Amino acid sequence: MEHLRLSGAYWGLTALDLMHKIGSVKPDDVVTWIMSCQDKDSGGFGGNVGHDPHLLYTLSAVQVLAILDRLDALDVEKVSDYVAGLQNEDGSFSGDIWGEVDTRFSYVAICCLSLLHRLRKINVEKAVDFIVSCKNLDGGFGCIPGGESHSGQIFCSVGALAITGSLHHIDRDLLGWWLCERQCKDGGLNGRPEKLTDVCYSWWVLTSLILIDRVHWIDKDKLSKFILNCQDLEKGGISDRPDNAVDVFHTFFGVAGLSLMEYPGLKTIDPAYALPVDVINRIFFQK
Repeated sequence: MEHLRLSGAYWGLTALDLMHKIGSVKPDDVVTWIMSCQDKDSGGFGGNVGHDPHLLYTLSAVQVLAILDRLDALDVEKVSDYVAGLQNEDGSFSGDIWGEVDTRFSYVAICCLSLLHRLRKINVEKAVDFIVSCKNLDGGFGCIPGGESHSGQIFCSVGALAITGSLHHIDRDLLGWWLCERQCKDGGLNGRPEKLTDVCYSWWVLTSLILIDRVHWIDKDKLSKFILNCQDLEKGGISDRPDNAVDVFHTFFGVAGLSLMEYPGLKTIDPAYALPVDVINRIFFQK
């Protein structure tokens, strides 16, 4: 877990905020630790102190600081220059200086820059064109052009298109059909055909269905029961499937999935930005 500690902070703290429990942590301590994960030369963030910077952890840092209302701790220009500097000529994004390309990184870059009000630093049109080039005949999206459709990549692609106002590129009925076919007999969702159900896809699939207005095509009651059946009722937490060991990753995505379905007592989460709606409203609408 050492290399992705910053993402773990995002999963845990966002779950706490959705459950109205963010007050159980000390914001100053969290902010101090997050800033210690920043690479001073590039402006990007690593997954832990002393680790190489990467887009994934840079977004996690921005998201946590957004939750804590501490984006003022950032040198916004330096961070956004780091993110924008990873855009390639074809519009795609590399995750770091080593050059791996993936639609995950397109979403991360677009989401991060949007939260920082710096989308103007990239070529948005080319970024959208690359994502659209990853669309498949089944309506889904892969990690690169020709890559297999996968629920996680679909969320990244649909989320990025939503943020950039480009959802018109999607065949909503075709993609909606592929996504609703991910619901299995136990009520849970899987990532692609013939795979086991997993709580985390309660997020990846539901968000995409919500963003394309096709969420009514699945049985939300059965999905809610599946997520709740994955709880550890003695020690807390949520696992990938019933009776498995719990972890913070699946706990967050389980809580987030329930939030998307308006489960009582939870804050509402934004399906495109993966942050509580009140946080998004503060960033974009607060004077």
